[in-house]
Amino acid sequence: MKLGKVEFCHLLQIIALFLCLSGMNQAEPSRSRSKPYFQSGRTRTKRSWVWNQFFVLEEYMGTDPLYVGKLHSDVDKGDGSIKYILSGEGASSIFIIDENTGDIHATKRLDREEQAYYTLRAQALDRLTNKPVEPESEFVIKIQDINDNEPKFLDGPYTAGVPEMSPVGTSVVQVTATDADDPTYGNSARVVYSILQGQPYFSVEPKTGVIKTALPNMDREAKDQYLLVIQAKDMVGQNGGLSGTTSVTVTLTDVNDNPPRFPRRSYQYNVPESLPVASVVARIKAADADVGPNAEMEYKIVDGDGLGVFKISVDKDTQEGIITIQKELDFEAKTSYTLRIEAANMHVDPRFLSLGPFNDMTTVKIIVEDVDEPPVFTSRLYSMVVSEAAKIGTIIGTVAAHDPDASNSPVRYSIDRNTDLERYFNIDANSGVITTAKSLDRETNAVHNITVLAMESQNPAQIGRGYVAITILDINDNAPEFAMEYETTVCENAQPGQVIQKISAIDKDDPPNGHQFYFSLTAEAANNHNFTLQDNKDNTATVLTRRNGFRRQEQSVFYLPIFIVDSGSPSLSSTNTLTIRVCDCDADGIAQTCNAEAYILPAGLSTGALIAILACVLTLLGKSSSCYNYFQCNAL
Repeated sequence: MKLGKVEFCHLLQIIALFLCLSGMNQAEPSRSRSKPYFQSGRTRTKRSWVWNQFFVLEEYMGTDPLYVGKLHSDVDKGDGSIKYILSGEGASSIFIIDENTGDIHATKRLDREEQAYYTLRAQALDRLTNKPVEPESEFVIKIQDINDNEPKFLDGPYTAGVPEMSPVGTSVVQVTATDADDPTYGNSARVVYSILQGQPYFSVEPKTGVIKTALPNMDREAKDQYLLVIQAKDMVGQNGGLSGTTSVTVTLTDVNDNPPRFPRRSYQYNVPESLPVASVVARIKAADADVGPNAEMEYKIVDGDGLGVFKISVDKDTQEGIITIQKELDFEAKTSYTLRIEAANMHVDPRFLSLGPFNDMTTVKIIVEDVDEPPVFTSRLYSMVVSEAAKIGTIIGTVAAHDPDASNSPVRYSIDRNTDLERYFNIDANSGVITTAKSLDRETNAVHNITVLAMESQNPAQIGRGYVAITILDINDNAPEFAMEYETTVCENAQPGQVIQKISAIDKDDPPNGHQFYFSLTAEAANNHNFTLQDNKDNTATVLTRRNGFRRQEQSVFYLPIFIVDSGSPSLSSTNTLTIRVCDCDADGIAQTCNAEAYILPAGLSTGALIAILACVLTLLGKSSSCYNYFQCNAL
């Protein structure tokens, strides 16, 4: 009669239980004698427990309580006077004891993986007095393991990587299965590994679970990922053992085993001659089946007639070669260029040099297309000069532009009036001659920057631009004058020869050798008795007193006319009046007050003198020089 797998397992459990119980009945470990135990009114006797070694098979599936073993005290004479009591882990809930016989049974199914042993205490009591006849004794019930747990991969499923083209036997990853059964009892927890899926590419070490490559030259570009199923089986892999599986996803990582190759041996691109410098002409790419750093390229122009006109660089994201313009293209000068371009891997693996060479060449032809270009000036910037004394219509200079196209269309000129709002200049539309249209003043605008437009006669939309800087040359057309408004004072206690003011001059003109000014008093004031002027020969002059005894009551203000001449050709001059106020000063010569105090005119002052003073004041208000005669005669 053949047994099924379930019946066979039950048979094994019954045989193991039988052997276990047989061993228990035969094995009687010695127990040390207890200490003397006294009961009231009795003589001292020696007593001891007798019991068998206790083991219980886990996973008992029967309906009746499972017999564990028997407790017996040598005090028990079999007359029913002794009662057995059980306490500790699982007492009453899992384990029960027959109080008369000492037989122990398990009432529940036990699992060694949940709890491997139970510690209990047994006691024999006098049934009449309910007092112990022996000291309480502790014992252990150990749960006997059966193979009821399959191996489990706690870390699965796994992922791993191994370089493509790896030699046979290259380690990929180690898998580990855990079996909850007792590793110290039988083979229930001893597992072996095998591969169920993934052959013939990979293998697994039966004892260690290390997965290795089993085929050489696995190519990532052909297949980059494999799904393996690994089995772990206990009972050392024997029939009837339990098993568990896990999956392992193995990815082949890239190596540089594919050289770059251009899809075509030659390329051709058309570009307009007007394309700006640094513009992209074309993008080419050498194909490489590798990825990441193994597919990184470098491109260079190795030959051709466009070495200085074009350059090639690499796009780090796409690994394309980008051809750009380095110099302006001119269809009229050259209509095509030919480039020999090389692509090469940046990171070559010496192990795969035999698969190379790891570079490739291609030819790129660039055709320059003609476009209608605007007129071009003979110079990017024209510099011209003209005197500010130039008359209207004076020729300043000439600009020239031409149509660079083969048609060589005639050109007409005009001035961009946004750069000449005051219309100081004109230009001849045909010849490009620039002339003055208004009087010029260097002191108002020393340089005029204008833009000249050149338009094709046949296509006015084509406009070229030229730039002209016109510098206005200076002439001596501005007289010198005081550098500032001076506030000059003289103390009443001033001494003769005392410096009261230092003056300087300015001139709006800009002579090539710089300014040189000459200072003097006017002829009318040259012989006054109050002040004198000293030219310092450094474009400054000093005003000094000629006497002492200045009194505000007599005269509070003096007007000193000063004559200034420049060094221009011809020279220009001007008369500037310095106002000097008489002030009351402290001991350090610091003016305290300069207001004229009220006083009575001297009796000897004639009516004519009063009329002359009034006339002088009126003359000053009219900026007339007639008062100088008065000052010379009366004030100075």
